[in-house]
Amino acid sequence: MASAEIAVIFDMDGVLIDSYEAHLESWQVVAREEGTDMTREQFGRTFGRTSRETITVVWPDKGDDPDAVRDFDHRKEVAFRKIITDRFPTMPGAVDLLDHLAAADISVAVGSSGPTDNVDLVVEKLGGAARFGAVVTGNDVTRGKPDPQVFLIAAERLGLPAQRCIVVEDSRPGLKAARAAGMACVGLASTGHTRDELSLADLVVDTLSELGPDVFRRLLNAAQSP
Repeated sequence: MASAEIAVIFDMDGVLIDSYEAHLESWQVVAREEGTDMTREQFGRTFGRTSRETITVVWPDKGDDPDAVRDFDHRKEVAFRKIITDRFPTMPGAVDLLDHLAAADISVAVGSSGPTDNVDLVVEKLGGAARFGAVVTGNDVTRGKPDPQVFLIAAERLGLPAQRCIVVEDSRPGLKAARAAGMACVGLASTGHTRDELSLADLVVDTLSELGPDVFRRLLNAAQSP
């Protein structure tokens, strides 16, 4: 995809897909295999952490065994991919927004800390890699959010300076990463997050349908005004 004057970099979970319930269900699938459980309350307390951090918090007996953590993590992600393959949870307005941005010659990218297999599946379900100018996953980075590495790599692959990119995120660490990258940012109040958590954003929205090419252009112009 050719470079455009500006680009929008989307986080994946909670932005392009409403994956909250699918992640909870996948944890519960593997927990049952272990003869235990993951409650909705436990999930809410650990939501936003990496899988390995969650395992250590909820099942501390596994925390000292890297192989057990790795196996648990792997099975959880396999269960997650099966769930979203069967019932793909597209975020309302996501496909229309991607279509509108493409029609306006605004490049888009995915900047996610999720596993590559998860991100590749979502990209395929949303229309394939040709829809995106760049796709960055957790396998491409050595530092997770709030470090800006994932967004800076996306900008580099898009061929645009950070100042011409806008990030759409649903979490405070993600917004911190966007700020650290020198990018304008939009906060999406998706499942499991509140508008208060998104106070770092230049704009907070409740749905992707509130966004479009003109909104992103105005936002970028405002961010660059002295």
